[in-house]
Amino acid sequence: MRIPWPRSVFAQVLAVQLAITTGVTILATGLFLAPFGSHLDDQAMRRALAIAQTAAEPAVARDLVATEPSASGPVQQAAERVRRATGALYVVVMDTRGVRWSHTTPAQIGKYVSTDPGRALAGQEVMEIDTGTLGRSARAKVPLRDDRGEIVGAVSVGIAYGSVRDQLFGAVPGMMLYAGAALAVGVLAALLVSRSLRRRTHGVAFADISALLDEREAMLHGVREGVVACDRYGRIRLVNDEARRLLNLDADATGHTPDEALPPGRTADVLAGRVDGTDLLTVCGGRVLIANRMPTRDAGTVVTLRDRTELELLGRELDSTQGLLDALRAQGHEHANRLHILLGLIEIGRHDRAAQLIADVAHTHRASAEQIAERVRDPLLSALLVGKSAVAAERGVPLRLSPDTLLTDRVVDPRDLVTVLGNLIDNAVDAVAGHRPPDPFIEVELRAEGTTAVLRVADTGPGLPPEMHEQVFTEGWSTKPPDRRPHGRGIGLALVGRLAERYGGTARVTARAGGGAVFTVVLPEALALDDVAEESALDEESAPVVELAFSGESR
Repeated sequence: MRIPWPRSVFAQVLAVQLAITTGVTILATGLFLAPFGSHLDDQAMRRALAIAQTAAEPAVARDLVATEPSASGPVQQAAERVRRATGALYVVVMDTRGVRWSHTTPAQIGKYVSTDPGRALAGQEVMEIDTGTLGRSARAKVPLRDDRGEIVGAVSVGIAYGSVRDQLFGAVPGMMLYAGAALAVGVLAALLVSRSLRRRTHGVAFADISALLDEREAMLHGVREGVVACDRYGRIRLVNDEARRLLNLDADATGHTPDEALPPGRTADVLAGRVDGTDLLTVCGGRVLIANRMPTRDAGTVVTLRDRTELELLGRELDSTQGLLDALRAQGHEHANRLHILLGLIEIGRHDRAAQLIADVAHTHRASAEQIAERVRDPLLSALLVGKSAVAAERGVPLRLSPDTLLTDRVVDPRDLVTVLGNLIDNAVDAVAGHRPPDPFIEVELRAEGTTAVLRVADTGPGLPPEMHEQVFTEGWSTKPPDRRPHGRGIGLALVGRLAERYGGTARVTARAGGGAVFTVVLPEALALDDVAEESALDEESAPVVELAFSGESR
């Protein structure tokens, strides 16, 4: 016959708790009674030993040697006196042959003992549970010595085993009472826990819980947003695959606080709740993240993370493209003006001057692009410099290369250098164009030191106070007014700082002599090893400052 088993969680837990409580109570009672019986046996044997040691006094030894065994002899009287005083079952005194000189039954005096006294006569003290002429008893045997210490006999004392058994059985009702009280408390606790569990689980079955957990795991690890859950003590208790990727967390991050699992910075502050707000912007490992933090019922929190890196880069590319379009539009106006000049020269018959004008313009543009490509041989970086020079020229800021610029095409990941250089040039253009100094310019330097790439951008803008030099690479920090971007400014230099940290390098800002700022970024291992010898850097005479020729003269 199959025993019906409940389906709901609370009923199953209640049944299991009742079974466990009953079993534990029975087991604990049995485990207590078993050693309790052994303890009573040991206690009875030790009591018998103590009585035997008391009875084995020198006077009894002298009487044993000087008299014959009899029911009225001094040995029998002394033994009976001890037996009555202690309540022992018997006190037997024997000689070295094993002949009794005392016994509870006088008829047994003069007869041999029923158990072997050899060990006691050999000088040992013996404790045991054994059966003799008076039944089963807890007994002890000790040697009997005379005044010179020689063994002249032995004393055997027995404690009725029935009294030991009576003590054991007498303790059982009290034990059962305590066991019953413990069982009642356990049943009551099981009922309370089951009722609380019923409210929390809403009566669902274990199979439903398993299915819900499977669905939750699939959902958490399937979404393309990072999810980090923390308990009430701020320790991470759940991280999905996307959050582990975005935050670059180790496999053992669970159980640690955000401060322990992440490097110091804004990301750890956001996860730990030290920064309030919605759609919080942070940068972690070169990624731009949007974080939202929500509390849970158990005083924990859940933080969701969205990757805005590609969107941010696309936005910056769109800004650059828009600036380039504006520059091209300005160049269109400039070329239209030159075409008008050219048309006038042709109409007035100054053909030689028209040809000279065309040659000058073509040579200037071609020479600038060729000089950039010669000094910066990576195509992405050289193309970036050409484009940024046009945008800077449109805003009236000449952009030029330092005479120390020389970077080969051994760049490991040109996109990282494009990100660093693009952000530094954009900030420099904004700073110089907004400040409008008498002699505005931006100077860019790219050079290789072994496998280390050094990028430096100097400008003639307003510069930065010394106390702000350590803050410029933090997320959200910006000297520019808020714009229409949904998450504000303060990303570009933060990305630069994170990229430098990822390469194990540095990003710093210093003041420029004469006004302005100098941003220097050092990226170790950004260049690949090359067996070909490096070309020597051009000196100032052979490599003059290259000023990019995409300036709008009509502007």
